[in-house]
Amino acid sequence: MSRALVLSGGGARAAYQVGVLNAVNDIIGKSETSPFPIICGTSAGAINALALASHLSTFDNAIADLVTIWDNLHVENVVKAGWKDIALGVKRLTGAFFNQGIAKSDSIALLDNSPLKTLLQSHINFSNLKPSIESGKLHAVAVTAMAYSTGESISFFQGHSSIRNWRRYNRLGLSTELSIDHLLASSAIPGVFPSVKINDEYYGDGAVRQLSPLSTALQLGADKIFIVGVSDSRNPEHWNKRHMAKHSPSMGQMFGHLLDSAFLDSMDADLEHLEHVNDLINLIPAPLRVGHPKARKIESISISPTKDVDRIAGRHVRYLPKPLKAILASSGATAKGGGAGLASYLLFSNKFTKTLMDLGYQDAMWERDKILRFFED
Repeated sequence: MSRALVLSGGGARAAYQVGVLNAVNDIIGKSETSPFPIICGTSAGAINALALASHLSTFDNAIADLVTIWDNLHVENVVKAGWKDIALGVKRLTGAFFNQGIAKSDSIALLDNSPLKTLLQSHINFSNLKPSIESGKLHAVAVTAMAYSTGESISFFQGHSSIRNWRRYNRLGLSTELSIDHLLASSAIPGVFPSVKINDEYYGDGAVRQLSPLSTALQLGADKIFIVGVSDSRNPEHWNKRHMAKHSPSMGQMFGHLLDSAFLDSMDADLEHLEHVNDLINLIPAPLRVGHPKARKIESISISPTKDVDRIAGRHVRYLPKPLKAILASSGATAKGGGAGLASYLLFSNKFTKTLMDLGYQDAMWERDKILRFFED
C-alpha cells in the first residue's frame, strides 16, 4: 500500500503539524525509512513536506530537525518586521493604487519575506530529492501553488518516472525539479508575501483556489492518506459555540475569515467528501468493485487541533515585534478586535509555535490506537 502524508497550509499554524508528526514517530517506533513514500504540502505545509522529503537521514532525525526549526523560530527569521520595513510595505501597497493596482517594482506585498528564503535554503537541500526517489525511499513529493494568470491550482511534483502529468477541473499536476522558488510560491499569501515568478508565470499561495487538497496525493498513487490539518472546526465541541457580538466585524476579523476559507475550509470539505464516497463504495458488492479502479476505498486518518487556535493566538499576539503588532492591532487582528484568527497566520513566535507543537503531540497521542491501525498493512 502507498501511504501519503498531506499537510495543509496555515502560516504559523503549521507548527501543529510538527507536533503531530513527532508523536507519530514515537507511536510507530523510530524507523530507518520514512513511513510516507508520498508527501504533499501546501503553503506552510509545503515547507514541512519538503523538509521531510529532502532529508537523507532517518525519519527520526528528519522529525528532530523539523522540531528544532520550529522550536527556535522567531518572526525575524521569516519577515523583516522593523518600523522601516513595515513602512516600505505600506508604501508598496498604497503606491499600487496610483498605478492601476500594479506594483511599480517589487510584487505587491505588505511584508518582505526574504529572511524566510535564507532560512529555507539553510535547512532544505533540494538536491537530495533525486537520490531519495532513485533509491525508492521516496515515491513522490508535491507542493501546490496558484497561477495568477489562470487561477488554476498547480501541483508541482518530483517523483518516480512512472508518474504522469495530469489535468482536472481547475487543477493540474506538473512534473518538475523542485526548487526554493516553488516553495516560496506555495507559501506566498496574497497581499502579505510577494508572489513568485517561475518561468513566465506568477504564482501565489497554493491554498487559494485549491478545491480538492487530497486529489494530488491520489494522483500520485496513494491509497492511504494521513492528513494533518490546522483547523479546529472538525471538533464537534466547537460547532455550536456562539459568541455575542460586541461590535461590527473588524477588518482583521473579515480578512481572517477570508484566509480561513482558503486555508482551512477546502481541506475539511474534501475530507468530508472522501468519507461520503467511501460510504457509497461500501454499498457496492465486493465482486462488482473488482477491476474498477475508481470503485476503491481510500483509507484516511485526520488529526486536527482539539483546542481553539484563534484563542491561543489571541494570547500570544503580545509576543510579536511592536511594528507588526501595531499593524495587526490597527486592523482588529487581536482577541479584542475579534480578528485573532488573522494574527495566527503570522505569529511566527516560538512561544506560539511551541504551544501548537505541544497541542499537536498531545492530540496525536490521544489517537494512538487509530494511528497504529493506519500503519498496519
